[in-house]
Amino acid sequence: MRVDRRRALALFGAGTAAVAGPSAAQDRTVRFDHGVASGDPTADRVILWTRITPMDPSGGAITYEWSLNPIDRRAGGAKSGRGTTSAARDFTVKVDVGGLDPGRAYTFTFTSNGVTSPMGRTRTLPEGPVEDAVLAIASCALYPGGYFNAYQAIADLPRVDAVLHLGDYIYEYGADGYGAATGKKLNRLVRPAHEIFTLSDYRNRHAQVKTDPQLQAAHARAPWIVVWDDHETANNSWEGGAENHEKDEGSWNRRKAAAIKAYYEWMPIREPDGGGFSINRAFEFGDLATLFMLETRLTARDEQLDYGKDLNGPDGKPDVARFRKRLADPDRRMMGPSQADWLRRGLANSVRTGRTWQVLGNEVVMARVNVPDLRAALGPDKFAAATADLGPDGLRRIDRMAGIAKLGLPYGLDMWDGYPADRQRLYGLISRAKANAVVVSGDSHAFWANELYDAPEAGRRVAVEFGTTAITSPGAGDALPGVPVGQVMADANREVVYSDQAAKGFVLLTLGRTSGKAEMMAVSTILETTFTTSVLKTFTFTPGAEGVSGLKEA
Repeated sequence: MRVDRRRALALFGAGTAAVAGPSAAQDRTVRFDHGVASGDPTADRVILWTRITPMDPSGGAITYEWSLNPIDRRAGGAKSGRGTTSAARDFTVKVDVGGLDPGRAYTFTFTSNGVTSPMGRTRTLPEGPVEDAVLAIASCALYPGGYFNAYQAIADLPRVDAVLHLGDYIYEYGADGYGAATGKKLNRLVRPAHEIFTLSDYRNRHAQVKTDPQLQAAHARAPWIVVWDDHETANNSWEGGAENHEKDEGSWNRRKAAAIKAYYEWMPIREPDGGGFSINRAFEFGDLATLFMLETRLTARDEQLDYGKDLNGPDGKPDVARFRKRLADPDRRMMGPSQADWLRRGLANSVRTGRTWQVLGNEVVMARVNVPDLRAALGPDKFAAATADLGPDGLRRIDRMAGIAKLGLPYGLDMWDGYPADRQRLYGLISRAKANAVVVSGDSHAFWANELYDAPEAGRRVAVEFGTTAITSPGAGDALPGVPVGQVMADANREVVYSDQAAKGFVLLTLGRTSGKAEMMAVSTILETTFTTSVLKTFTFTPGAEGVSGLKEA
């Protein structure tokens, strides 16, 4: 379908404040610059969110009212209330509305000082028998990297029950950092202009991203279920630090706490009791599916290994045996014991109660993916043709990949490949529960359709995985234009059925009682405001008594 951005945004009214009543001609003391959102739906509750922008931020607390109304014509079900917000939570508003009907669609608005917000749509999760569920899976929205056309494509879907966002909702870099060249061309440079560290910095970055009308349209379309990845704090974050956090940048714990406070303020998420970073939680789609949202960044993850720092021995030459031993250390973790036990109990209960699917919302790619040698895979003639227009930086990248490929080592040490023992523990939980596990993953800026096995060569299939590409963030295919990176990845790795390393978009996952379907939805461009959306690939799969089937291309 072809979408003209200006026409679509006018229809949604995103980013504008509708004024209620006779006060329209009066001075507006507040605005709703950041739209509305909802999230974390259950059968009887949902989070409603907005941010009230005061014209005078020093003016103290702001009073607001909210209303939620059923879309259908059945009697009853309307809810309303009032509250206050202030600078203490950056004038954001979050309401946890209870007492709702299961499987029911609602509209909602906020009003403050005679100004009414844009209208949002949301729905509760169903109870009892459910025929199907439709989920949009998104990740990695680099604001200067391009227009958020994929968010608009989600907003335009004829049906979406919930949006799963798997992280990198914002990025921490400054205006001269990641994506800056594209940002300058499109006038989408980040604010503040420096790398963000403080609570004020993170709040301002969230605020800028949420002024985007296409993102506002997607938030207003359906409830979101979210989890952070690394860039909500800093690149390649782990429990005790991050690749993009230096000692001279202050306390990591202070920076992490500031980032997560801003995240809780600005995202439609139900916060854990007592605060903290344990946002793993589960959602029941009637008797059809259980969705488990995992946290694998800040609660237990050990520091990533790094080829530059950890591969070479004292003599400066690669010590592969030593590196593999460190990589396979059984004490290295992505998830802590408490989250693993929570997941164990949840998987067992979901299967025992007859739910067809067990979906794992997961930040990073889970499949075994070794680095391919592009030169060897393509052969001299095809390689020369594919790289004819590639500059020296691209060729150096290919040579680095070839060096790792010759050693038979993983593509991504920040992925589950960097924590193979913990992945095996997770696979044991899935197998013991006899779950029909569907893993959805973000972070990689690429589409993936993977079959996950509990051993590299002759192992048993334990799950299927669908990795969603980025909304805008560049992938390996962008760095190596003309090189069929995804196809080489699939040819070189048993678990990779399909990969596209350049397309931008999202995964549309439909779960039925007897089969599932994943559609890789690609937008035609992120550099122009008019775009089309197409289905790049479709894969189907079925549940079974011993676990999910393999993938079939539809």
